[in-house]
Amino acid sequence: MLGSMTSNVTLNELGEFLKKRRSKLSPRTVGLPSTTRPRRVAGLRREEVAQLASISTDYYTRLEQGRMQASAPVLDTIARVLRLDDDERGYLFQLAGRTTVRTRRRGAQKVQPQLQRVLEDLTSVPAMVQGRRGDILAWNGLAAALVTDFSGIPEKHRNYPRLLFTDPAVRRLYADWETAAQVTVAQLRMEAAKYPEDPRLIALVGELSMRDKQFAQWWGDHRVAARTVGTKTLIHPVVGEVTLDCDTLTASTDTDQYMTVWTAAPGSPAHDRLRILASWAADQNLPASSGWEA
Repeated sequence: MLGSMTSNVTLNELGEFLKKRRSKLSPRTVGLPSTTRPRRVAGLRREEVAQLASISTDYYTRLEQGRMQASAPVLDTIARVLRLDDDERGYLFQLAGRTTVRTRRRGAQKVQPQLQRVLEDLTSVPAMVQGRRGDILAWNGLAAALVTDFSGIPEKHRNYPRLLFTDPAVRRLYADWETAAQVTVAQLRMEAAKYPEDPRLIALVGELSMRDKQFAQWWGDHRVAARTVGTKTLIHPVVGEVTLDCDTLTASTDTDQYMTVWTAAPGSPAHDRLRILASWAADQNLPASSGWEA
């Protein structure tokens, strides 16, 4: 019974995702001729997606309504029709049940020893290890100085998406908080497709949806993103504005764990500010972590 309920929920999510993606496209963008016929919906109609994918309208309609599962070739064609990027295509296949992994039977996460050793050796750059749902498993002293003193946060709330939306200090830290928050929601949405049964992820999404209207709106947009490199500009209360490169390193021993490292080019103003921050952090004696089970 649980498996059937989970399957139905996932198929419904797939349908909502398809609706959102086709609403973003116009006939002109996909090469269809313009018509004077009034359009009752934004974007492409179901029959137009079906026509471009060379499938029946009934087939596509049942797919959007969560009443059937599509084959991999059909999903691939629909991904091309809807102009999905690599992240969105992967998300589509996960929702269709091709790569879904259940988490209910998984044990608590603990930072991998290899990642912990790397973390302890990183003394000149901020770094932290995150696990499922963005739970913060471990961090070094400079990450605590840059973001927040994670040791002062109750373990059950030590989660980066939660901090980003509920902690005013973390929220103020980002010069472009809205973009950072939208990307975080998109990454969380990608994980929800992979682990639709994770009760803690379900609870986290429910809590943030109730507490923050923007989270609820962005979650409903069904945008997805994988974790990758990027650049973040932070407004730090001690060193001021600092623009850092962010990289994500995934553990080969547990692909649900990844280390985020903030760096700056040697000789750059940001690199100098990191050195100042490191000196300040040493004076404050901000604690690093030896890991946390989640």
